[in-house]
Amino acid sequence: MCANYVPSRYEHLMRHFQVAPPDSPWKEEAYPGYMAPIVRLPRADALPGDRAAVLGMFGMVPHWADLKLARQTYNARTETVAAKPSFRNAFKRRQYCLIPAESFYEPSYETGKPVRWEIARADGAPMAIAGIWEYRADGPNGLPLISFSMLTVNADGHPMMQRFHKPNDEKRMVVILDPEQYDAWLHCTPDEAVHYFTRYPSEGLTARPAPRT
Repeated sequence: MCANYVPSRYEHLMRHFQVAPPDSPWKEEAYPGYMAPIVRLPRADALPGDRAAVLGMFGMVPHWADLKLARQTYNARTETVAAKPSFRNAFKRRQYCLIPAESFYEPSYETGKPVRWEIARADGAPMAIAGIWEYRADGPNGLPLISFSMLTVNADGHPMMQRFHKPNDEKRMVVILDPEQYDAWLHCTPDEAVHYFTRYPSEGLTARPAPRT
């Protein structure tokens, strides 16, 4: 489960995702509860190619939940996203987004102790993680808040992602989209969304140890 990642830089939002970056800055690394950019449709009747970037909180917090819920809702399992109370409204209302990332981090226990590893696209391009977003009118300081979660799939047996997380835990990985899928994902229906819930090929990814200094 991904709880820490590097949001895409300003220039990658403009050149790769073809959106104007949000006005407010964001941190170089994102953890649950942090603000980071997402790419979504600017309005319900948007045409393919029409996208907008906004800042959202990493970790979904519906209008009925305490903001602390973000510490538990930063990942949404694709197997249960349509049924879980925290996620089902966003999923059924087609509130899909791209989460722009330079890379994300996962722990490896191959040495017997957790060592942080960084995973990125092998071609060096920014990564688009499939996500869902939610809106609430009463966020921090009484201001409206957008929040989001990353979608994950089972990764047992995946040549790369099976190396991460505790030995006896289920292996999971985020859903990664290719550029030709961006608009289709943003415009798809819940029935169509399941076609994107696949494991990204290991040859398209690269991983290296990245312990905290």
